[in-house]
Amino acid sequence: MIPRLELKNICRSFAGKQVVNNLSLSVAPGQVTCLLGPSGCGKSTTLRIIAGVERQSSGELWVDGQLISGDALRVPPEGRSIGLMFQDFALFPHLSVAQNVAFGLTGTKAEAARRVGELLDRVGLGGFGDMYPHELSGGEQQRVALARALAPRPKIMLMDEPFSGLDDRLRDGIRDETLAVLKEEGTAVLLVTHEPHEAMRMADEIALMRSGQIVQQGNPYNIYNAPADKEAAAFFSDINVICGKSNGALTDTPFGQFLTPGHPDGGAVEIVIRPQHLKIDFDRQGHGPNPTPQDGTPARAVVERARFMGRESLVEFRMAADNSVLKATVPAVFLPKEGTTLWLTMRRDRCFVFAA
Repeated sequence: MIPRLELKNICRSFAGKQVVNNLSLSVAPGQVTCLLGPSGCGKSTTLRIIAGVERQSSGELWVDGQLISGDALRVPPEGRSIGLMFQDFALFPHLSVAQNVAFGLTGTKAEAARRVGELLDRVGLGGFGDMYPHELSGGEQQRVALARALAPRPKIMLMDEPFSGLDDRLRDGIRDETLAVLKEEGTAVLLVTHEPHEAMRMADEIALMRSGQIVQQGNPYNIYNAPADKEAAAFFSDINVICGKSNGALTDTPFGQFLTPGHPDGGAVEIVIRPQHLKIDFDRQGHGPNPTPQDGTPARAVVERARFMGRESLVEFRMAADNSVLKATVPAVFLPKEGTTLWLTMRRDRCFVFAA
């Protein structure tokens, strides 16, 4: 299948600083791809290059197998069949809802009116055509912005953190409705966000960016469960890091020896585990039958602090073996007193091992 959108080796620099560095990416029709990364990593610049607002220093842009921007060719923004949605909605306050949606449509008035009516019905705003933006809620304004962006039937929709202006109660519902409409239209979507939760909820594929480059790309499950490096793991959740040295493909930890194959003897390694996979051993408490090899050796720890976070409790432990601090999350309410001694186990199959 020919990609709806394809970026080939895109570079962009400002004042000698490389903001986008050799970036390649493709998006299929009906697919939602998320550019995820911290502020300043080049996400929005990439979107502006695709839209035609910025021009790349080198590289090519293709839409449906046709070159739209390269060294010798640059199709103007209005000729790219690309829709744009931003966090501020950018509605015209002096135009009605219907006029906002119809803005930029070509054809007869009757054709434009039919398209506007169809889209307003689709986004749940039938009968709102004569109202003005200031009379609408934030969620309703966002739906108008979506209808306006879809009106010209773009092949590609670029979305730059379009939901960040909505409160938490509205955000999930509006996101799901927006994606449903875009998928019905068969639009290829490239979404920019710095929120991992939003990317995981919305994207078919995530491209994790850092310093102008894509460091990892794949579906949300694989990116979360097989991070490319420690920084990638930390971007999606809190992590615990246990430092050590590999010796004969083994590394000593407070939880016994862990396999660290592929690392040279004496090489520094970092064993990473998320707090939800660090388990409090309520039954054994350091005694009883030997633990399974998968669980490692129970390790003695002292509670330093416990906080209730709503759906779970976060407990910080001082490890007796090496005085390091590790965090564990426990479902519901669990608030042991400071100084309480407990035993922890660490699932070997939930750890990631990286060179330090």
